[in-house]
Amino acid sequence: MRIYMQHRGGDGNAPRFYQLILQEDLLGGWSVVRQWGRMGSRGAFRKDHFDTLDSAQEALVSFRDHQLKKGFSIMFIHGGQL
Repeated sequence: MRIYMQHRGGDGNAPRFYQLILQEDLLGGWSVVRQWGRMGSRGAFRKDHFDTLDSAQEALVSFRDHQLKKGFSIMFIHGGQL
């Protein structure tokens, strides 16, 4: 699953992006990959590991909701709905 969000830039700043990716790892666990930054840049990257799909999905929803409260808008969701 992939969620891509954007926040309009203000005061002449470039718009920002925030991306969440839920993926299964090779050992049966799950990872939530987060990438964020200004449009046109590589941005920052973080990968959090979880033992179960449920815990990874809860984290993904929490990360998504936190960014929505900060003014980000969901541009698209690929591979599922939360």
